[in-house]
Amino acid sequence: MMARMIRFLSILVALSLALPAFAKTIRVVVWDEQQPAQKPAYTNFLGNQIAAHLKTIPGLDVKSATINDPQKGISDAVLDHCDVLVWWGHQRQTEISNEKAKQIVERIKDGRLSLIALHSAHWSEPFVEAMRERTRLDARKSLPPGTAIEFVTPERFKVPKADGPLTPRTEWTNNAEGIKIARVILPNCVFPSYRADGAQSHVTTLKPTHPIAQGVPGHFHIPQTEMYNEPFHVPAPDEVIFEETWDKGERFRSGCVWQLGKGKVFYFRPGHETYPIYTQPLLLKIVGNAVEWLGGK
Repeated sequence: MMARMIRFLSILVALSLALPAFAKTIRVVVWDEQQPAQKPAYTNFLGNQIAAHLKTIPGLDVKSATINDPQKGISDAVLDHCDVLVWWGHQRQTEISNEKAKQIVERIKDGRLSLIALHSAHWSEPFVEAMRERTRLDARKSLPPGTAIEFVTPERFKVPKADGPLTPRTEWTNNAEGIKIARVILPNCVFPSYRADGAQSHVTTLKPTHPIAQGVPGHFHIPQTEMYNEPFHVPAPDEVIFEETWDKGERFRSGCVWQLGKGKVFYFRPGHETYPIYTQPLLLKIVGNAVEWLGGK
């Protein structure tokens, strides 16, 4: 009898230890610039459209934030209660300070936050700073010990030529004392061409077993979207989950994941504020999958 009671109590203890992992609530903040051009496609803005979908997923605590909120919607109080930050930015990227972006990146590196950057958020301060910090970490890891490194920041918001040099890259030179230096050109986080004609794109799921691709078909189409064309000036992703192509021959790595310290960054390309991209159930599902995976579910 005593042995059975001890065994029963042991099971209860084991279950009590396991329950918090299963019961974890993922705190999500959907940040949206809320540009007026969204209104024809999204009656209540793009960010609120995504937030409304995420609120239907059990285990998520979802809040919306905008650039018009106090402290641009990304105060310490907001970020202290955020596990996954979903970001849409476009015309007002420069209103977010690099200092705030660095604070967000430090939270990612510490494992307190993960970032999802959507479409034109490739030029948002948090995503750009995350990619530059990943480049710095990669350089310090890959270059020979003791190498003198100079990190060079390229001109912001400059579209490169199709045949121009890629960023990030490393150039070797000598300083005034003749010491060899690695000049690491940080990523510009952009691409040489884009086209907002609403042409259909074709998406291939490259990693069908990845949690972000759960329930997503191997091939699907987006009826209307803006085109981005490679090469994308970012450090090599750890995983490329989706690839997008267009009938005129363009292609793009449309779903990319980077590890950044203890946290992660996911970039998802489909979008444009004038097309109802994020009213489509499949694309909303991908965002929901990403939130759950990045949030540790």
